[in-house]
Amino acid sequence: MTANAPATKFAPATANKLAAATTESTAAAPPLEPPLRLLLGPGPSPVHPRVLQALAAPTVGHLDPYYLKLMNEMQQMLRRLFSTTNEMTLAISGTGSAGMEATVVNLIEPGDSMLVCVNGVFGGRMVDVAQRAGARVTKVDRPWGEVFDPSHLKDALALARPKVVGIVMAETSTGAWQPIPEIANLVHDAGALLLVDAVTSLGGVPVEVDRWEIDAIYSGTQKCLSCPPGLAPVSFGPRAMEVVLGRQTRVASWYLDVSMLAKYWGSERVYHHTAPINMTYALYEALRLVHEEGLEHCYARHALNHQALRAGLAAMGITYAAAEGHLLPMLNAVRVPDGVNDAAVRTALLERFGIEIGGGLGDFKGKVWRIGLMGHGSRATSVITFLGALEQILAEQGYKFAHGASLAAANGVYATSSSI
Repeated sequence: MTANAPATKFAPATANKLAAATTESTAAAPPLEPPLRLLLGPGPSPVHPRVLQALAAPTVGHLDPYYLKLMNEMQQMLRRLFSTTNEMTLAISGTGSAGMEATVVNLIEPGDSMLVCVNGVFGGRMVDVAQRAGARVTKVDRPWGEVFDPSHLKDALALARPKVVGIVMAETSTGAWQPIPEIANLVHDAGALLLVDAVTSLGGVPVEVDRWEIDAIYSGTQKCLSCPPGLAPVSFGPRAMEVVLGRQTRVASWYLDVSMLAKYWGSERVYHHTAPINMTYALYEALRLVHEEGLEHCYARHALNHQALRAGLAAMGITYAAAEGHLLPMLNAVRVPDGVNDAAVRTALLERFGIEIGGGLGDFKGKVWRIGLMGHGSRATSVITFLGALEQILAEQGYKFAHGASLAAANGVYATSSSI
């Protein structure tokens, strides 16, 4: 207020109403007290205490020398995790879906041909994103729970002659683990770029960007990295960046334009947008945890806990929805037993035991449970706690099985394994 501006005055009655309204609005907002959950769904996963602590560190500016140094170090850790030397490796400000959109809109110009492999929800989502970017999309479908091999794509590649082929490595809706190397060879022989969704796979199974010659890839922070949702690690290889920098039209999204983001993440440090500083701290610490453990040890831990869970579920007669030989260790999609109430079981797990698991999506709605053992959640305590709770709830529903069998089977796996 300037020196000559009159002071604002309220009549007593108006002042009383304002005071009452302020008191009422404050009373209407309870304190923040989120419940403590064991997150064993399709994401987010349990956040490591060190990552939560990193979130609470003092905020600095997005061009502060400390933050710029942190970005460099985080890029190096992301490159090691992606197994790549790609210069354009960074964390997009947004969730994994922002990573999907960023890779698609930068590689696709209106009228470009794109082939998308669809065997679940997230392949279908990639189709939607590509169509919105103006692509002429060809879909290749497989039944939910199954994966693609080169024979499924040969004819479509010849007919569509795509600029980009998109495929989901770890289909979160079905628990199917897609092999990449043979598909990559076929795609490149057809003269196309390979775009891979690694949202659920990164940090849980090997992702070899350079060895498999993946041209562009995206992931998320809230799965096997045990970080809150909010950033999307991406990497663009040389062929992909040649396409990005040689575009005839501007990228439809200003916010996700990699040619502009490159100037912020590169040596120029040209301001683009205000980065989520504290989320960067969180991802930085999450990546430190992964590399401290060691990638091979991390992958082995996810595999062991998957094997223990699978043994426990098998002892109760519960089977997997994905094709045998292609089961994801970090996302276990299993069939709801006949006669068991899907929603009632999930509700009881949440309300009585504080355990979250996911229900089925799309074709699997009401038919499948999705049990995540991702990152910090992939532990023996998670497996044993979940199996014990599930046994109790299924027994109450009248489902017949040998009580205690699941725990004995899981513990048998742990007893015969090397220490992880």
